[in-house]
Amino acid sequence: MKGSADNASFAKEYLSELTSTIGKVDLSGVDAAIEALIEAHGRGSKIFTAGNGGSSATASHIVCDFNKGISSTLDKKFEMICLSDSIPMLTAIANDVEYGEIFVRYLMGRMKKGDILILISGSGNSENIIRAADYAKNIGCKVIGFTGYDGGKLYKKADINIHFPLEDMQKAEDAHMIFLHLIARAVAKRLGVTMC
Repeated sequence: MKGSADNASFAKEYLSELTSTIGKVDLSGVDAAIEALIEAHGRGSKIFTAGNGGSSATASHIVCDFNKGISSTLDKKFEMICLSDSIPMLTAIANDVEYGEIFVRYLMGRMKKGDILILISGSGNSENIIRAADYAKNIGCKVIGFTGYDGGKLYKKADINIHFPLEDMQKAEDAHMIFLHLIARAVAKRLGVTMC
């Protein structure tokens, strides 16, 4: 039974740090992200998402929530695209050019001024994420950054920051998903739809 008690103690500690950090998040970034996404939808702009590893899965997940969950009953649909969903495209760019270019090369010719780029990175320092942020900003697009740790370079570059100062990749990823769901639900409510 000692193992079970240790597991319960670990779970309590894990959840305590996660919930404590979530409770301290600056909600001005959340508010700004919600407004930016609603405005992008109103003007018909595209919204791109990207991340590496677990953050890539989060970037893909939120696209499903917007393109299906929110857009199902809307006449005017969200056009959200996850840059890490096309494995052939990513591996071709990584193999033929370099891994640091996988998101920028995907954006070239597809991203237009006024579009939005949501970048999810625990460290905030991944080279392909930083290059994508630079590219988007250079052509007049807004960057929303989800970060952990100290926020890294992405925190300094993003127009809107949703930052979790957690020195733990898994907890940062947990927090990113929670707040992306929160944002999706808030956007749905503002647009008068129920997510499904």
